[in-house]
Order: sequence, then structure tokens, then C-alpha cells
Amino acid sequence: MDYDIAVIGGGIQGAGVAQAAAAAGYKVVVFEQAGIASGTSSKSSKLIHGGLRYLESGQFKLVRKTLLERERLIQLAPGLVKPVRFYIPIYTQTTRKSWQIALGLFLYQVLGGFKKYTRFKRLNINKTLPIQNLRMTNLSAMYQYYDAQTDDALLTRAVIRSAESLGAELKCPVKVTRLEFESNIYRITTDNTNESVTAKFIVNVAGPWVNHVLEKVNGTAVSILDCDLVQGTHIVIDAPAPEGVIYVEAPQDQRAVFIMPWKNKTLIGTTEKIYTGDPAKVVATEEEIQYLKKVYSHYILVDDIKVIDSFAGLRVLPVLETSFFSRPRDTVIHESAEQLLTLYGGKLTGYRVTAEQVLAKIQKVMPTNSTHQVSTKNIKLF
Repeated sequence: MDYDIAVIGGGIQGAGVAQAAAAAGYKVVVFEQAGIASGTSSKSSKLIHGGLRYLESGQFKLVRKTLLERERLIQLAPGLVKPVRFYIPIYTQTTRKSWQIALGLFLYQVLGGFKKYTRFKRLNINKTLPIQNLRMTNLSAMYQYYDAQTDDALLTRAVIRSAESLGAELKCPVKVTRLEFESNIYRITTDNTNESVTAKFIVNVAGPWVNHVLEKVNGTAVSILDCDLVQGTHIVIDAPAPEGVIYVEAPQDQRAVFIMPWKNKTLIGTTEKIYTGDPAKVVATEEEIQYLKKVYSHYILVDDIKVIDSFAGLRVLPVLETSFFSRPRDTVIHESAEQLLTLYGGKLTGYRVTAEQVLAKIQKVMPTNSTHQVSTKNIKLF
């Protein structure tokens, strides 16, 4: 079978690229080795957000982009993306002071274009607060603002369904084992030996497996970026869901941690540590679980914390001589070989606009003559 574009990876970024390419009129195939959203795209913090904490590292362009995409997704997928209140409690020992939080929220409002869900306010801590059992000792201020929440796996599957409705084909579970470039096309070998597939362009969106995919390319020079796999763990505890998302500073190392409602329970995350093993075998460690339990118990006064679930995902971050916190979190779109793009990293919130950027690069090399092009800006998700 001959295709214009082969997308390798069935996470949210691959789903977004498939949808955008199919909407532009290309003949698209998606290869996913396990299951749609089976990797990192089902193990995120479940948030559609602008990234308030990225303002500290100067990533204003990323925050602006994701805030605008947050607003768009609330409109395009109202059944999947819901606005939710966020609360930031400030204590006398908190590293980020009240004025800094207020300034950050004001910048968030500006970068979000003063839209409805960019509003924030300072709450009166002398009145009844919306967070039950919150530690009140040394509480000096509390802010409320808005972001949004989703079921990341359901959102990814909705985008894949949209891509399929536009003509994309899904091959799952199918693993790509070889990419041979010859005569300006890629011949794709998979573990399904009964078919022969070619594509004019490859988009490698395999998450933590991206460099594994590039090692399978033959017939053309390949450029591979050095990257770290950074493990992020979440735990689910048997506690009633909070009224909104609580955004706190970990007492151990001042990292940002979210305490969130999730399926009528409480979700807490995330951690950050280098991972060097098989991406398919990543699991939450006992150290990470205890770290997150300690964060929760520091802020929420309870007698017992019962962990009923835990999960770990892998972020792909470029290798830089900086802390994890300050590394750029936007997607790196890398020209790895002739007619082959690789996506390193990426945010759940920005998947659609990232796909637009990928599509623009493809169209420079391989314009489409389709008269049935539509924009993903207008495609509803269900």
C-alpha cells in the first residue's frame, strides 16, 4: 500500500499530526506498536494548561501558545476538556512569595489575551476556604485562577477517530522494524510480514522510542539528537476529590506539585528523575510514591494516606546543562533525514498547533493538491 505520510506513534502528538495531515488531503497511515495512548499520553497530569510555572524559566512563547490552545480545546472538545479552578496556597516559608505569584498570574492573564478563563483573584484566608483539611498554620495568602482538565487517553482516542474520519488509516498493534529510503520514498517493514507499505514522508512521533525508530533508517544520512528520558510519577489516593486543583510547592525541594480531582479520588503528581531502562517497563518507584505522599500530608491534614494506584510516564527532554525544571518544554521538530521529521517532547495542551507546524514543514517539501482541505481549528472532538 502506498501513502503520502506515515506517522510512527499513536500518542497525542502522533494523533494530532495524523489528523492535521488527513485534514489537508494527504493519504495518511499511523503505526502504533502497542495501543493508542498506551504510553506517556495516558500517564500525564491530565491537565490542559498554559504552564504557569514555565514563566519562571522565561518560556513566554510556549505559555502564550498553550493558553490559546487551551481556550480552543475547551470549545472544540467540551465533553473532554473542562475548565477547573486552581488554588495556590502561600505560606510564610514558601519560596515563591505572594507578590511573585500575583505577578505570574497577571502575566498569565496578559499572555492569555484576557479571555474568560484567564481571570484570577486573591482569596480571603480569614473566611471559609474551598480546600478541606488544608494546613492553616503559617498560611499567608491564597490565589484562585483557571486552567482545564481532561482524560488524556480519551482525548487522544478522540483525535485518532477524527483522523480516521478524515481518511487516515490506523495499523495497531504494528511495530515498524525497518525504514529503507530509496528513490525518494520510504519502504516500511513491520512485524506484520503480510503487507508492503511505502510512504513519501515519515513523521516519527514515537515518544521515548523516537531514537529507536531512527536507528532503523537505512539508505540516507540520519541525525539523532541527544535527549534524556525523564520519569514522571503520579499516585491516586483513596481520598475524596478536592473541589479544584491545588498547586503547591514540595517541601522537600520546592518543585511544583499538583493535587487534583480524578474519578472521584485524588491524583497527585508529578516527580522528575532520569530514566535509563526500557521505556515499556517504566513504573513508579517506592521513593517517588513516598515523595508524593509526603507532599500531600504536608498540606492536607489527614490521619492516613492509602495509595490505590500509581503510574509513571516518560518525558523526552533535550540534553542541556541545566536543571529539569528550566529545560525548554516545547516540542523540538527535528529534520532527522530526508523527508523524515522527528518530534522530541511536546505538551498535551499544544498537540494541535504542533501538528500545524509539522504540516507546514511537510507542505514545503510535498505540497498537496487536494480540494477538500479543512482546518483542525474547526473540527469538533467527541
